[in-house]
Amino acid sequence: MQLTNRRVHLMGTVIDVSIYHNQPEPVLDQVEALLHLYNKRFSANDDSSELMQINKAAGIHPVKIHPELFELISLGKWHSCQVGSHLNIAIGPLIQTWRIGFSDARLPQPTEISPLLNLINPTAISLSEEDHSVFLKEKGMKIDLGALAKGYIADRIADFLKVEKVTSALINLGGNVLTFGPALHNPDHKWRIGIQNPKETRNTNLMVLAIRDQSVVTSGIYERTFEIDGKTYHHIFDSQTGYPVTSNLASLTIISPLSVDGEIWTTRLFGSSLEHIFQEVSAHEDLEAIIIDKDNYCFQTSGVYKIRLS
Repeated sequence: MQLTNRRVHLMGTVIDVSIYHNQPEPVLDQVEALLHLYNKRFSANDDSSELMQINKAAGIHPVKIHPELFELISLGKWHSCQVGSHLNIAIGPLIQTWRIGFSDARLPQPTEISPLLNLINPTAISLSEEDHSVFLKEKGMKIDLGALAKGYIADRIADFLKVEKVTSALINLGGNVLTFGPALHNPDHKWRIGIQNPKETRNTNLMVLAIRDQSVVTSGIYERTFEIDGKTYHHIFDSQTGYPVTSNLASLTIISPLSVDGEIWTTRLFGSSLEHIFQEVSAHEDLEAIIIDKDNYCFQTSGVYKIRLS
């Protein structure tokens, strides 16, 4: 069997799905259809998405939603409400005001940011398990699942591929990577995943990992930026200030069995101290971390297996 790849431009990024299968193209057709379905379900930038129906009804009425969307919002709310968490799925008003990563990005005035801080409260997301409905208690609230959705989608695509008897795959949603099964093209049957050097151009790796049946997710301040008056602003926000997080971190990578867990923990921990990140990751036996600071010093937990360093 040959490794067959399908590339899709969606969700504001490039998605690659590579599989080993005797009849890969029909399977990849279905994967592509699923990607479009999930984009329509989870997008905060498509006015007709299922998620946007919740946001439009903020402060007005609950919205009954698909069980998968309800599951992801429930997961996101729980992690957003944990003490010290930097994840906040209610951060939509800030994202839409700054627009970092979009062509109309701008620097808001402090008078614009201040009232938004009262709207980005995840405890004001009301969930009904009984009918899978979501109610945003205040008008102007907006859920944004950008910190979680790609990981969740990668996990669901992997589930689908396994049902279709795909024994090996690599799913890359714009740098969010999930693998399962052996990489038959490599002698050790492990997949090679590069970790971006924050100080260099895209696809310049600081290191290369060898993984199997794991996900690699990276959050970095170099990914989406906006510069004005000589100052650069990145896309990772502090819910306390309304401005990008102030941190000595350039990037944080989490290696985990589930891709959604990598998404959760890179966001929950980005902005925390090095010591706190190590403490949290060490408390979860299935997580590993790679931390790169602004001076390009690299720190990692003991279970990280590298092929080489640049």
